[in-house]
Amino acid sequence: MNTALKISAFAAALAATFGTAYGVGGGVDPMTSKDEPAAHAGHGADAGAGESDAAESGGAGKPDSPAGGLQVSEGGYTLALKNSRVQARADGELRFAILDGRGRELTEYRREHGKELHLILAARDLSTYRHLHPTRAADGTWSTPVDLPRAGDYRVFADFTPAAKGAENLTLGADLAASGSYRPSRLPEVSRTAEVDGYTVTLDGALRPGAARELKLKVSKDGKPVTDLDPYLEAYGHLVALRSGDLAYLHVHPNGAPGDGSTEPGPAISFTATAPSSGAYRLFLDFKHEGKVRTAAFTVETGKNGAGDASGAGQEAPKEPEGKGHEH
Repeated sequence: MNTALKISAFAAALAATFGTAYGVGGGVDPMTSKDEPAAHAGHGADAGAGESDAAESGGAGKPDSPAGGLQVSEGGYTLALKNSRVQARADGELRFAILDGRGRELTEYRREHGKELHLILAARDLSTYRHLHPTRAADGTWSTPVDLPRAGDYRVFADFTPAAKGAENLTLGADLAASGSYRPSRLPEVSRTAEVDGYTVTLDGALRPGAARELKLKVSKDGKPVTDLDPYLEAYGHLVALRSGDLAYLHVHPNGAPGDGSTEPGPAISFTATAPSSGAYRLFLDFKHEGKVRTAAFTVETGKNGAGDASGAGQEAPKEPEGKGHEH
């Protein structure tokens, strides 16, 4: 993926796109969670810093470009949920397909960051965030187990690139409802540190609307810098930003990659990010250490002057079972 913040055309979730497992952010109720790069087309890891891949993917990175994940159809492809409702706090399954312009299920994809398709699921109030890894049947139907911790409205984001020659990376979004009694959560307060499973992640840098800026996230444990992060999906960290309100989706990968001769495995993970507009965003950093994936979450606000502050808490996701991915 680009070193620049990607706004695909993978939040809204993987939208303004880190609690303990399943839950994200300080002030958000904890939830229980379940749990690697060939260059991601449209997110190329070797692109120059400050270069947005929005133009490649049809996403936003420019004021006159639409933000990613806000459309269910784009570029001749449609995200079709086979079940748009699930039961909260119960084991269930999410099934969907990507349809081409003729309404046929897409069965050929370009693998990016080890997967044919990345699925992000986020609550409309941003209290829940998950990066899932569904499995595809021969007929093109995708499926993944899902157990949502609370009722409410959710947004599903499919980040993929068709295998067709010249096809661009797309992020399509669709709504999912979880039935049950629902009370929306408030967005966690702004802060520059997130705590998760004994780790502290510190955010240095600010989002600025319409301008590329470096975001550097430093990981420590028990007060000591972590210098041996594990590669996860071919990177030392993955970042998703979701815009509060409409869940416009941004997705980036770090500046550098494991094995490139210059990128260290921590404690700092660097990203180049561009916000599509002023407002509040929720940032979700996935990182892996000692065999486990954790997610640190921050609330960031951008102003008209480009200033931004950042707050949060994190969550752990256990090793992913086959076909699930890590969930938050």
